[in-house]
Amino acid sequence: MPTVSQPKNLGDMLKYEAPNFYSRDQDTVAAAQNLSLGTVVGRETASAKLKALDPSATDGTETAVGVLGNDVDATLIDREDAILIARHAIVARGALVWPTGLTVAQKANAVAQLTALGVLVRESA
Repeated sequence: MPTVSQPKNLGDMLKYEAPNFYSRDQDTVAAAQNLSLGTVVGRETASAKLKALDPSATDGTETAVGVLGNDVDATLIDREDAILIARHAIVARGALVWPTGLTVAQKANAVAQLTALGVLVRESA
């Protein structure tokens, strides 16, 4: 029997959100990126656009500002249709997408930053 594999969906990552989409913002992902649902993102200070979290940066993207609620292919141009889980939510730890090479301390720091925003990272149920 063949194996069926399905891509991650919002329900895999987002375990709780406030009513009336309070937890979500529509935002812009900067060009030259192809980010998956569940990517932890930072906000570049100069452009106010989202980019993948980069703890070694000094442009604002070193600080976690939320988690993407959809896939966003901004390879060629900025995309203004990103769903950002920005507050008052619970997300599944196993569904988050982290930068390659992230240390345990950097991940703990990013989780603390998300927690400060009200985005709680929990084990999947």
